[in-house]
Amino acid sequence: MSESVAVRHYPQEQRFVIQWVNEQAELLYSLDLNSRKINFYRTYVPESARGQGLARKLVETGLQWATTQGYEIEASCSYVQPLLKN
Repeated sequence: MSESVAVRHYPQEQRFVIQWVNEQAELLYSLDLNSRKINFYRTYVPESARGQGLARKLVETGLQWATTQGYEIEASCSYVQPLLKN
């Protein structure tokens, strides 16, 4: 994977996105501002883009952002769960 792959954050849609050719890889989350909790619940990478490290890049970016925002992080997505424990 190229280090120049850009992760875009769309807070109004509660997702992080990497544009890959004509498709998108994405990390979706739900945010509860009252409790300051964030739940990463879905990671998706198009079949044509798998094996490129895109999911990991999305998750690392999302976790870093959530940490800097001071959110309590949860993950119902099975891909995110082991990365959260690191």
